[in-house]
Amino acid sequence: MADDMVIFTRTFDLLTWLLPVAERFPSAQRFVVTARLTSAALDFQETLFEANARRGEQRLAFLRSADAQLNKLRLYLRLAYHWHWLNAGQYEHVSKMIEEIGRLLGGWLRLSSNPK
Repeated sequence: MADDMVIFTRTFDLLTWLLPVAERFPSAQRFVVTARLTSAALDFQETLFEANARRGEQRLAFLRSADAQLNKLRLYLRLAYHWHWLNAGQYEHVSKMIEEIGRLLGGWLRLSSNPK
């Protein structure tokens, strides 16, 4: 089922783009902000897998957790752009990826909140 859901593909695409880019962030920050950024991205993917394995209220709890993790990821990316670790083109690209993932997650949350 996970292979059929677009959100898993888009999140994988985000990870394959983000992790190599984050490796080029300043080494002084690599163990603080960069570690939190990459952890948030990986935790988000793992939480989606957990949500997919659950039903009912448990699924909703994992989806809400994923939403919170996505917000953390947005924050860390904004900071990276603010500190010029990402250029404007990179930030625009990753923002579009995050926006699409957020829409997909929102749809999954709505669908799970109102099962038919």
